[in-house]
Amino acid sequence: MNNLRLLTGLLSIVLSSGGVCAYGQAVITLEEIFESAETNSSQLRPSFTAQTEAEREISVARAGRLPDINASLSLSYIGDGFTTKRNFSDYQKAPIPHFGNALSVNITQPVYTGGAVTSAIELAELKSTAARYATDFQRDNIRFQLTGFYLDIYKYDNLRTVVEGNIAAARKVLQEMKARYEQGTALQNDITRYELLVSNLELQLIRINNTIDILNTNLVTTAGLPQGTVIVTDSTILAQSLPKESAAWWQAEAVANSPSLSLARSGVEISRKAESLVRSERLPKIGLQAGWSMDGPILVEVPPIDRNLSYWYVGIGINYNISSLYKSDKSLARSRAATRKAIEQLDATRETVTLAVNADHVRYLEAYEELKTRQKSVELAERNYHTTSTRYSADMALITDMLDAANARLDAEQQLVNARINIIYYYYKLLFITGKI
Repeated sequence: MNNLRLLTGLLSIVLSSGGVCAYGQAVITLEEIFESAETNSSQLRPSFTAQTEAEREISVARAGRLPDINASLSLSYIGDGFTTKRNFSDYQKAPIPHFGNALSVNITQPVYTGGAVTSAIELAELKSTAARYATDFQRDNIRFQLTGFYLDIYKYDNLRTVVEGNIAAARKVLQEMKARYEQGTALQNDITRYELLVSNLELQLIRINNTIDILNTNLVTTAGLPQGTVIVTDSTILAQSLPKESAAWWQAEAVANSPSLSLARSGVEISRKAESLVRSERLPKIGLQAGWSMDGPILVEVPPIDRNLSYWYVGIGINYNISSLYKSDKSLARSRAATRKAIEQLDATRETVTLAVNADHVRYLEAYEELKTRQKSVELAERNYHTTSTRYSADMALITDMLDAANARLDAEQQLVNARINIIYYYYKLLFITGKI
């Protein structure tokens, strides 16, 4: 389902509730949740803005190749002057035309900057790439967070069904106990203890419902869905055929696609490019120059000439900062240290990703084995419960046996739900770590 279908479905919920954000239910898959977060998540929006800002920096850096054009215009009032001998005697007034004007235009086209402009452009491009990787990393984080909310809702929905089933069964047994008590074949203490079991189950059901409400709010808010939407998880999620690729395959996918590794590699490239930028400070800067100037009056003559003097020039300008020979060493040493740090950070990130992929792959395969064990446990617990219930009805078992059998069945069913969810969870965690979520 594309974004249009998703938004149409959510809009129909709002309209059907009278045009206000009333509570409505919608069956939404994980992929549709991801699509909504892509365009509506407030947590992801700053990353997109940062990426746009980094792209604008490329244009700013490329502007360094354009010529610098400066124009100036000034109008002034010039007072009369005077002349004296060198010993400041023989004062004579020197009238000067009082209106002064100056107009000039200067153009400088960079020809060679020691690689400074090129390095600045490449550095901006690398930062733009890093911003894109950072966005991918944030997107994956949000998707994995949404996956956790979604799977927890699915798990607690199933737990609610399990607990409700156990409550119904416990109430049925409780009715039988009360009937037997009236016949004098059961004790009031047995009824009390089973009522306590029902009360605990009802409290557990309340906690499950509250947890689902919290998870639903977290998911709806994070995904940017309309407030009041009640998520109904896709019932086919556990029926998906998930691959059981080898650990080496997952490791290769992580090396190729992991945003955290890509971001760390970008950090190394950025640091190395920053070194090149510092080295360019030691090289001369060469540019073509052209200019035109018109000034008046001409004050270098005595008496001054009340006319404008205009001239133009073209040439080559060379600028060399001699102090960079001894000042840039410290900046270069700092840049080299930053590069070394970035390389070490890349190695640490690679190690972290490798260990995480290995651990989660083991847990992923383990989850399949756990599912088989939990399915057998539920089968045995169900068989034990029915046997104990039959024996209790025939006065061949104690109430403690019934309580133990009921609790064992409840625990086995809950563990089975968790085992099924764990398979999906560790699969998506592998997708998250390898950058494929």
